[in-house]
Amino acid sequence: MSKIINGDCLVELKKLDAESIDLTVTSPPYDNLRDYKGYTFDFKGIAKELYRVIKEGGVVVWVVGDATIKGSETGTSFRQALYFKEIGFNLHDTMIYEKSTSPFPMHTRCNQLFEYMFIFSKDKPKTFNPIKIPTITGGQKRKNDGGYRQKDGSKHKANYETRKMTKTIGNIWRYRVGGKIDNKHPAIFPEKLAEDHILSWSNEGDIVLDPMAGSGTTLKMAKKNNRNFIGIEISKEYCKIAEAKIK
Repeated sequence: MSKIINGDCLVELKKLDAESIDLTVTSPPYDNLRDYKGYTFDFKGIAKELYRVIKEGGVVVWVVGDATIKGSETGTSFRQALYFKEIGFNLHDTMIYEKSTSPFPMHTRCNQLFEYMFIFSKDKPKTFNPIKIPTITGGQKRKNDGGYRQKDGSKHKANYETRKMTKTIGNIWRYRVGGKIDNKHPAIFPEKLAEDHILSWSNEGDIVLDPMAGSGTTLKMAKKNNRNFIGIEISKEYCKIAEAKIK
């Protein structure tokens, strides 16, 4: 508990108890977009193990994008999402991670500014703590014109209501990328992205897993927010980076 395991994630996942994890937040290698020390991963095997170890009502946040090869996007993200559904997960939400800038400017198509954040759940999610944002008309009294028309064309009698001060955030989350980053790992998602998912889909004391922990972003934010964590990372070098980050 609350440690980083240096090993192959498929091997190490098999050692975890069934239905022992509350939340997984992870990002797999994207096609051939990065070189992860030459390591490869067995997607289907990992997906099956994630289904086994996630509790009923638990959630897997899968952050993934696609490469463009010979002028065509691979569609790997969609194939992975459909496979998660095939083995029993619900596709609870398809969210978007929008980047503030395009790290790879395009010349033949619009700049790529987003990645998918698939939210898979084992049955209905047991936890959802929605992130709230201010409303533009919060606190104002506004006329309610009665809503949709009835069968005879009339509307309900109009009344006045006070608009709520906050509303639940949408499923497109925008984060700043670039600037000063930890360049010891080839692909790091923003700490706030990991934190927002941890706060949304888990509670204090829950167990958060990242089976491809990389430099430890998910683990750091789990610890910061009083969650237990388990990280698995095959690269000894990245494990050292993650351990330093958590400390």
